[in-house]
Amino acid sequence: MLARHHAATLAVAGSRRFTTAVFAAALGVFFVYFAAFSHSATLHNAAHDMRHAIATPCH
Repeated sequence: MLARHHAATLAVAGSRRFTTAVFAAALGVFFVYFAAFSHSATLHNAAHDMRHAIATPCH
């Protein structure tokens, strides 16, 4: 009985971990694209510099 309860707890934790990872990735993509297409020069330049820092081509 104890093993069954433990397995169910791990399944919920894995599902929650996956949901959190998907949400974090979507939020990160939103912020990168928001900054990339922003009209604010400071925000756009910060995103531009970050793309160069992680060796992502942007030109």
